[in-house]
Amino acid sequence: MNEFKPFDDRLAGLIAALSPASRRRMATDIAKTLRTRQQRRIKTQKAPDGTPYAARKRQPVRAKKGRVKREMFAKLRTNRFMKATGRYDAAVVEFTGKVQRIAKVHHYGLKDRPNPHSPGVQYSERDLLGFNQSDESLIKHLIIKNLG
Repeated sequence: MNEFKPFDDRLAGLIAALSPASRRRMATDIAKTLRTRQQRRIKTQKAPDGTPYAARKRQPVRAKKGRVKREMFAKLRTNRFMKATGRYDAAVVEFTGKVQRIAKVHHYGLKDRPNPHSPGVQYSERDLLGFNQSDESLIKHLIIKNLG
């Protein structure tokens, strides 16, 4: 049995006693905080477990000159594409629109075409969104802060 089970049960009861509006505010706060942490982690190019992402594949020697390569997922992690929403029953951090497909390909390591005229490329698996122990403890801390 988990030693925190009685604490978790009591915490669930306190959360259930909150009004739907205050639960939504709390979920929105949690989602925004998690989004910030996920963005910071993606910027450092690390998976939720702390391992670094697989390196980018080398480009051909005769590639275009003068082109500046951006770091991986620079636009993907912006607030425009990474949305944080809170409802009375859930806190959600997700990618929206067309970038959702790009994120899915990289997250699961699927095969995709970089542009319509190129052959398919097998991408390495790079976990973009995920939880670790510090995220869970942060969520518990935010819940307790909102209850107090």
